[in-house]
Amino acid sequence: MSLPIITHCPGTLAEGFHTYGRTCLNRVFHGRKVDHVLPYDSPASNPETDELFEENRKRMSISGVQEKFSVLLEKNNLRLVNEGERGGYILKPIPGAGKKPDQMPANEHLTMQIARQVYGIETAENALIFFKDGTPAYITKRFDVQEDKTLPVGKTIKLAQDDFASLAERTPQTHGEHYKYLGSYLDLFHLMEKYIPAYKLESPKLLKLIMFNYLFSNGDAHFKNFSVLETPMGDFRLSPAYDLLNSRIHIEDKDFALDDGLLPRNLAQGKLSSQFRVLAKEAGINEITFNGILSLMSKKSDAVEKMIAASFLNDSTKRNYWQAYQGRLKQLSKA
Repeated sequence: MSLPIITHCPGTLAEGFHTYGRTCLNRVFHGRKVDHVLPYDSPASNPETDELFEENRKRMSISGVQEKFSVLLEKNNLRLVNEGERGGYILKPIPGAGKKPDQMPANEHLTMQIARQVYGIETAENALIFFKDGTPAYITKRFDVQEDKTLPVGKTIKLAQDDFASLAERTPQTHGEHYKYLGSYLDLFHLMEKYIPAYKLESPKLLKLIMFNYLFSNGDAHFKNFSVLETPMGDFRLSPAYDLLNSRIHIEDKDFALDDGLLPRNLAQGKLSSQFRVLAKEAGINEITFNGILSLMSKKSDAVEKMIAASFLNDSTKRNYWQAYQGRLKQLSKA
């Protein structure tokens, strides 16, 4: 695979760039002039490269099925962490499973950019990046670590972060291997109410994110893909969104990741918009706020289409992505 011809910023997808634009560099890389090509070949591409990534695998503690590597920014260069260092970035290459695996980095990057730019959802900062052999990868800046210029390279301040499976005290040992898919999305609001003091401000953000996941066919939005993050005041808020992608392109999954869907089965009646309305009511979100979120999520198709066109997906996957969005939008808009 050769390096692609770049016509849009691999970060913001803005037109007219041959590498990262200034906005992307400021948001993702602390304003440093970082190249969109990594100084490595992709994992398993040659023995020397694979040995480097194998060492990094041993140091990566973030869970998940997709392979992830820990990376830090040293001056203007990104590199894999060494022993005793904590990376400020997570690198996700093409996975080894699923349909169209080569499209997964661009899929996640596009979905995250749509969430932020089109719908105003706070997300982890992210970009698309390429190995020397032209293979794409998704890179995201960790929001649970903070750089401190007084500390050596690779030493950072760690913020407390807990995913909703941890808040619910669920583990494979206590609730079985399917632990992160149990229950309904209403359970997330109950947990938020318990652990987040500013619940009234944070709960509409969670509702918007759940609606976004439906609209963009993210059928893997389970308990571990939502979390709370420590604030400077020492309390907690909803963390920026992460792991957003159209999972239906890669696996045959359900409309909703959780076993009971949006609501407990005794409340899950009527059309989808009605169920979202019930979810909002049960979560204590007032009708005016709910109507504003539903209105926002039911519009913006022109902006979505423009971003899909600018993305690094191949043409057939762009069509799949757009068709899936249109189908979900039609369902969401039914009164």
